[in-house]
Amino acid sequence: MEKKIFETEIKVRDYECDAQGIVNNANYQHYYEITRHEFLESIGISFSDSHDEGIDPVVSRIEIFYKAPLKGGDRIISSMTVKRKGARIIFNQTIKRKSDNTLCSTATVDVVILINGVLSIGDRYDEAMKEYLE
Repeated sequence: MEKKIFETEIKVRDYECDAQGIVNNANYQHYYEITRHEFLESIGISFSDSHDEGIDPVVSRIEIFYKAPLKGGDRIISSMTVKRKGARIIFNQTIKRKSDNTLCSTATVDVVILINGVLSIGDRYDEAMKEYLE
């Protein structure tokens, strides 16, 4: 069975751009995080509720490649797939400009689950993500 890809649309805001008129590189991390949070909400996991229960998914590593610039007002499609490798949940993410389908950025984001501050496999996350796990 082919696993699902999750995607969301985001509008680039003018204040996210630098003096050159393009999106500042740091904002890509925000776009990728928005996508992961939207994904979790779509599968019934509330980031804040999890935290209140002592369960915290935290980024342990992120690698971003920038391919083409984005400008204020652009609409992007931010998509992701997810797989499990040991204690890590690995999100492979892309950002494409909606108007011309240009690939603007790719990222690999490693996330680990801490339960009350202790590294855990996070079985609850696996159960919720089962339709998406590669």
